Amino acid sequence: MLHPPHQSLQVAAVPQQRVPVRNRDQDAPWHTEAVCRRDEAGLFFAPSKEPTAARLSREEAAKRVCARCPVLVECREHALLQPEPYGVWGGLTAAERRVVLARRRRREVELQKSAPAPTVAAAG
Repeated sequence: MLHPPHQSLQVAAVPQQRVPVRNRDQDAPWHTEAVCRRDEAGLFFAPSKEPTAARLSREEAAKRVCARCPVLVECREHALLQPEPYGVWGGLTAAERRVVLARRRRREVELQKSAPAPTVAAAG
C-alpha cells in the first residue's frame, strides 16, 4: 500500500497543462514529489462539522495547491483506484471523484454494448 505524503496524501485542481517532471528518480514513489507534502494537511481534509462556506473555501485553496503539483495525475488515479473516500486528492473532492468514477463505469458499459460480438469460427 502506498503511504501518503502526510497523514494522508492530499492534492487538488486540474491545471490546463501538466508540466513534465524532469530528472525525477523513476524508482521513487510518485507521492514523494507531491506539493501537498509541504503544505498543511488540514487544507485537504475537512474538520468535523465544518460550515459549507468554510469547506468550499478550504477545498478551493487545496485545489490551488494541486494545480501546481507535478504528480497531480498520479495522485488523482491513486485516489480513484483506491478509492479514497475523504479529502481533496488529485484536484478533486470526494464528491467529484464519485462523479468521475460513475462516468467511467457508464463509459465502460457503453463501450461493452457497442463492441462487436465475438464471432465463433465454425469447425470444419
